[in-house]
Amino acid sequence: MKSDIEIAQEAVMEPIKNVAAKLDITEDELELYGKYKAKLSDELWENIKDREDGKLILVTAINPTPAGEGKTTTSVGLGEAFGKLNKKAVIALREPSLGPCFGIKGGAAGGGYAQVVPMEDLNLHFTGDFHAITSANNLLAALLDNHIQQGNQLGIDPRQVVWKRCLDMNDRALRNIVIGLGSKMDGMVREDHFIITVASEIMAVLCLADNMEDLKKRLGRMIVAYNFNGDPVTADDLHATGSMAALLKDAIKPNLIQTLEHNPAIVHGGPFANIAHGCNSVRATKTALKLADYVITEAGFGADLGAEKFFDIKCRMAGLKPDAVVLVATIRALKYNGGVPKAELSEENMDALKKGIVNLEKHIENLQKYKVPVVVTLNSFVTDTPEEIAFVENFCKERDCDFALSEVWEKGGEGGIALAEKVLDTLEHKKSEFAPLYENELPLTEKIETIAREIYGAKEVTYSPAAMKELKHITELGMGNFPICMAKTQYSLSDDAKKLGRPENFTMNVREVYASAGAGFVVAITGSIMTMPGLPKVPAANNIDVNEDGVITGLF
Repeated sequence: MKSDIEIAQEAVMEPIKNVAAKLDITEDELELYGKYKAKLSDELWENIKDREDGKLILVTAINPTPAGEGKTTTSVGLGEAFGKLNKKAVIALREPSLGPCFGIKGGAAGGGYAQVVPMEDLNLHFTGDFHAITSANNLLAALLDNHIQQGNQLGIDPRQVVWKRCLDMNDRALRNIVIGLGSKMDGMVREDHFIITVASEIMAVLCLADNMEDLKKRLGRMIVAYNFNGDPVTADDLHATGSMAALLKDAIKPNLIQTLEHNPAIVHGGPFANIAHGCNSVRATKTALKLADYVITEAGFGADLGAEKFFDIKCRMAGLKPDAVVLVATIRALKYNGGVPKAELSEENMDALKKGIVNLEKHIENLQKYKVPVVVTLNSFVTDTPEEIAFVENFCKERDCDFALSEVWEKGGEGGIALAEKVLDTLEHKKSEFAPLYENELPLTEKIETIAREIYGAKEVTYSPAAMKELKHITELGMGNFPICMAKTQYSLSDDAKKLGRPENFTMNVREVYASAGAGFVVAITGSIMTMPGLPKVPAANNIDVNEDGVITGLF
């Protein structure tokens, strides 16, 4: 079969105004970025905001493995299948980060015959949203250091600067740096840090903001440092809010592109679920709900990260009520969780499947705690055997989950019809009674421990002295009612990437905590998770090229 990029490059795209017309969007309600990309205007929202919402379907997955799961591929394919069934549907996805594109994971446009296009544009610069977020983040950092240099009227303690610079690239050498070296005119010498753009609080703020007014409020209350008295210093205190908002003026508007089968896809925002809240923008999702009868969205990595944050952060803050969840798994990944090496995953191995399916079992149990109907889908591989498929199907049905096989990677929308019909049946016959996992009023430590115990399966949580001190400080500052955003490895339910399957009775350690006052949540960093990833020994960038005709190769 052809590579993803070959399939995408052979696609004949529709003008984006024609794709928009499927959602009754006029050309006057679009801001065109060439022929195949557009932003959805503020005028569009004003025209549709009083419409009734469609059904909201979340696509999530088991913990990712080197075998691959295909969550975005399934999301796209499900949208394609709804199109085949003549349903008015739209896909709402996140934008890819350059870090994984040039690192090890690759892009985030789906795969095979279930992709969104233009694939190269989406995976690279797209409409410039990430550049705007990076610029706004680093403008704030520059204004902060300039304030200290120019007399420091706010009394900022240089040892308590918490705002970090960012870059949308995997660059481990920037994790811990020293700035201000040189002469007195080059600034105060201090330790500084970089994070990847998708981990920036500005990314979270943009994705959670309803409109420009809300965006500016959130930007303004972001904490950048503490003064010598220990009081927080905000972006508003530095008079930085207006200029940051100006940089984000267009980035706040959702983007419209298309699938290979010319169905609409709204792609906007891109926080990682292992170090941020992992969902596309509230504005994109709310817009999609007004435009279509069915909205298919996704949350990053496994359900223990992306789905938990979708429910407990995004839905809580935005007042969203999901109607169903599609949980993606592969037989290969389940066998990997059962201890089979990657090279042997193509061979039938019922013992390993029975051992590894506990990972799927835990994710089913977790999702059912939110009282939302669950449909499990197997992303099909040619090496799957009838016995393996039957075992997984029976396993799911015994746990009150609907089940469907997905063949969208190979067949596009046609390969997702069984899944789409199962989702439609679930929506018709099973009612969502969605509720978050915990209440806002719980103390921060109890929220952390509830997630660790109920979702991850931990026996207990330990805290570094610095983390415990900061939790107390955050509570004293009046942010004890914030939800928790756990930063944890995506590869395991625990905070140890090597513990596959369904680890139990483990201890989870919270090493660092900080408040994202603008986003409105508290981040708890566990294990060895990094907010600035590094490149692998052989980065994907080594195989990416462009020829004299401007055709890109090696991107996946």
